[in-house]
Amino acid sequence: LRFDENVRVVVFKSEVKGVFCAGADLKERAQMDDAEVGHFVKRLRNLMDEIAALPVPTIAAIDGYALGGGLELALACDLRVAASSAKMGLIETTRGLLPGAGGTQRLPRCVGIGLAKELIFTGRQIDGQQAALMGLVNHAVPQNSAGDAAYQRALALAKEILPQAPFAVKMGKLAINRGIEVDIASGMAIEGMCYAQNIPTRDRQEGMAAFREKRPPQFIGK
Repeated sequence: LRFDENVRVVVFKSEVKGVFCAGADLKERAQMDDAEVGHFVKRLRNLMDEIAALPVPTIAAIDGYALGGGLELALACDLRVAASSAKMGLIETTRGLLPGAGGTQRLPRCVGIGLAKELIFTGRQIDGQQAALMGLVNHAVPQNSAGDAAYQRALALAKEILPQAPFAVKMGKLAINRGIEVDIASGMAIEGMCYAQNIPTRDRQEGMAAFREKRPPQFIGK
């Protein structure tokens, strides 16, 4: 997906009704020795980092349980949509663990340090509506009879992104992701570098031309 220029948005959904991702198989984990567990979690953390580094926008469609590593997967995405009835939480402390695939880092950046500590320390599960109120998800929607309300809302969100200039969206994502980790002055410099890469694009010229000619732009991602 990273190298497919035809991909504009990636939506993560589950094929299992009622479950987005329930996290690691603890029965399997129980059979591992300490070294194997460390290796497993490192690979899982690398996977989440790869998802977070995808150059195009990513949306998690949470139509059911997103627990432990399942919520860490959703946190690695840019945007999250949940059914109001969905349940999510970093429940690792209830099993003698702590989040190990990015949860301790991405959750505070998403909802703030205080809420993140509360959720991780207690291992509490929250529903989609509560998640929306604290900013953990962008949208919470009532579940439908098919059990895919979050996916349908995620598709609608993706369709809002699709018409926009692909390279500009990619640069916007890069500027936000890099800029949030540094001081504001450094962030401004990052934005400037990303903007400079966008200036010579054909899409920028097309956007200006479409505005002058009062027509919808036809972006090609170049």
